[in-house]
Amino acid sequence: MPVAINHLGQPVGDEVPGWAPPSQPGSVTLQGRFCRVEPLEPERHAAQLFAADALDADGRSWTYLPYGPFATLTEYRAWLESVAAGTDPCFYAIIDLTTECAVGVCSYLRIDPAAGSIEVGHLHFSPLLQGKPAATEAMFLMMQHAFTLGYRRYEWKCNALNEPSRRAAQRLGFSYEGCFRQARIDRGRNRDTTWYSVIDGEWPALKAVFEQWLAPANFDEHGRQHLALSLLTKPLLAAVG
Repeated sequence: MPVAINHLGQPVGDEVPGWAPPSQPGSVTLQGRFCRVEPLEPERHAAQLFAADALDADGRSWTYLPYGPFATLTEYRAWLESVAAGTDPCFYAIIDLTTECAVGVCSYLRIDPAAGSIEVGHLHFSPLLQGKPAATEAMFLMMQHAFTLGYRRYEWKCNALNEPSRRAAQRLGFSYEGCFRQARIDRGRNRDTTWYSVIDGEWPALKAVFEQWLAPANFDEHGRQHLALSLLTKPLLAAVG
């Protein structure tokens, strides 16, 4: 693609005509076929989430998060109350529509409307959500909402040692951007952070892929997929890693 050149003969970025910062993601409810993503309300969601998380007996789902696991419902609810009151991160509960129970948590964070950039993170999926179509649909709904609002960059970051998260990012269509060495200290340990993103020009093709994968025709009578999402998203990735 040709690079724009200014009057001094220097390469410059492409113009972004009509750009206006998007609004905050807000207290929106996102409805899907398998799940619903709704604003986190500790009074409604804490007990269901705590019970679902308890199925992760050894607590391995918390290893790469800077908090948790929580020993008691009281402790967990206090943490939920501390994060639910904020706007960045902006937390949501993921509701399984077959049970109407909260089975996971997600958020938008590092929300920068002026740059048109937003991140998805603080993902904690209980065993009732892990590996289920509802988990993928929740991530699709979050991404779709961000791009519908007008964000032009959607980010995913994770501990560079968190292989499941790295695989999930690329399965969901996020392209690898690199590793920030010694980016943080979590739980007293070094964290290198791996960066992934989807940009707005990639969204139409990725949206079509998600819709193809989530369609009823892609699942058998037992809810098993016919075609893997990773096979559909792999050709769309700008870089892998």
